[in-house]
Amino acid sequence: MNNCKHFLFILALLFSVNLKAQEPTDYEVPRKNEIGFELLDLIDGSYHFSYERLVWKNFSFVFGAGYKTEDGLVNLSGIDREKIKTTDITYDGFKIIPEIRYYIKKTQVSSMDGFYLGLYFKYARFTSDLDGTYYPDGQENPDTSTTIEFDATLRSTAVGFMIGYKLPISKRFTIDFMIAGPGAGRYNISLVNKKDLPDEFYDDLNEALENYSIFDLISADFRFSDTNLKSAFGFPSFRYGISLGYSF
Repeated sequence: MNNCKHFLFILALLFSVNLKAQEPTDYEVPRKNEIGFELLDLIDGSYHFSYERLVWKNFSFVFGAGYKTEDGLVNLSGIDREKIKTTDITYDGFKIIPEIRYYIKKTQVSSMDGFYLGLYFKYARFTSDLDGTYYPDGQENPDTSTTIEFDATLRSTAVGFMIGYKLPISKRFTIDFMIAGPGAGRYNISLVNKKDLPDEFYDDLNEALENYSIFDLISADFRFSDTNLKSAFGFPSFRYGISLGYSF
């Protein structure tokens, strides 16, 4: 009888140890949600948040949204041509970026870490004031100069692919390194004129924009006029970033 009791006790002990071994650790708990905050965007005065959801095996869906203020370390110099001179360009606006990711190899039981490949779509809308002075004769003569006041809007869409690595640094926190995100974009610029300007101004503006430091590598054909204050061009898109994530 005692042997039977000892056997039952040992069997119960082994069973409890086996159950304990099968209990998931904190790292092994499958967490299908993660929120993230982009760190590098702070340099440009932007605040970008994202939500990631595991949808199937190693596939996840990410929705990101951000707002850019006029503050930031990155500034755009104004137009400085013989006939057109403007102030430095500041802008603000928002962007939304949905993504689909595939995690190649996980570093823990969670399915949303390690190296990943993905596809993204980006839409952004920014507004800016374009203020300055127009000198029709190329001389800085206040008697012949005209004040420039435009409200500018830039809308862009882009698609591309990306590669990155998400590193777990604790039980719930990760650092997401987006190594590269090349793509193709389409950009649309529209202007709202707030001052009367001579017709020849728009020819000088088109020429100035085609030689502007940002656009000099773009094969854009600017055709702003007093009746058409819109233009569009294509340009490569590129994404990169470092974000801090929290899983739950």
